[in-house]
Parts: sequence; structure tokens; C-alpha cells
Amino acid sequence: MAVPTQKYARTPQLGNPARTEAWALLEAARLMEGAKERPAALLDALRKNWRLWTIFQAELVGADCRLPKQVRGNLIGLSNFIDRHTARLLAKLEPAGIDVLVNINRQIAEGLLEGQRAAAAKAAAARTSTQAAQAPAQGLRDSA
Repeated sequence: MAVPTQKYARTPQLGNPARTEAWALLEAARLMEGAKERPAALLDALRKNWRLWTIFQAELVGADCRLPKQVRGNLIGLSNFIDRHTARLLAKLEPAGIDVLVNINRQIAEGLLEGQRAAAAKAAAARTSTQAAQAPAQGLRDSA
């Protein structure tokens, strides 16, 4: 099995599934976008994107999926659309039809990254408020 750093200029941060998923979506979008004028490369990029969404589907229908039911249902519906759209594109290659998949990937990736940013901001705010709450107590102990 190839090491990801040998195939890609940039790789996702290990141990962070949301960032890894966002990276994979953005990488698939980049491949599709860059291959629009080269039919063989475009077919390859489409198949890679389809494989990626198949992995997502398998995770979404798994018993251990922790996403809320509504979010899971929405993503399964979206992945079904991607299946149908990709099959149509593989049967009749239309570079303009690629934009739909590129946009979906980018929007989902942005949502994942925004969730990461929000979680990091919340954690930083919690650390700051904890430190602020401890600071007066620290001062009282020091002055006693």
C-alpha cells in the first residue's frame, strides 16, 4: 500500500477524521476540475470521486454511525444523487456536468471545516473562561 505523502503534495492531518474527509473531498474536486479537458483523466477522477462517496455511504449506513438521523438521511440522499449523476457522466461524458460534483464536494468540505473551526473556537473559549475563573482564586491564595 502506498504512503499518502508519496502520492500527494499535501496530506490531511492524522487523527482528525473530519479534516481527512474534507481533504479527500477537496482533492477529488481538484482532480475532477483539473481533468475537464482530458477525457481519460476525467473518467479516472470521476471514478475516484465515486469511490470516495461509496466509502461515505458505507459509513453512513453502518450501525456505529453517530451522526444525527436527519443529517445521515440527507447525506445518504446526496450520495444517491452522486451515484446517479456519476453513472450518467460515465455513460456520456459531459465536462460541464462535472461542476455539480465539484461544487457538492467543495460545499460539504467547507461544512466539515467550518464545524472544525467552530469546535476549536468553542474549546478555546472554554479554556479562556476556565483560566479566567482560576485566576482570581490563584491571586487570593498567593496573597494569603
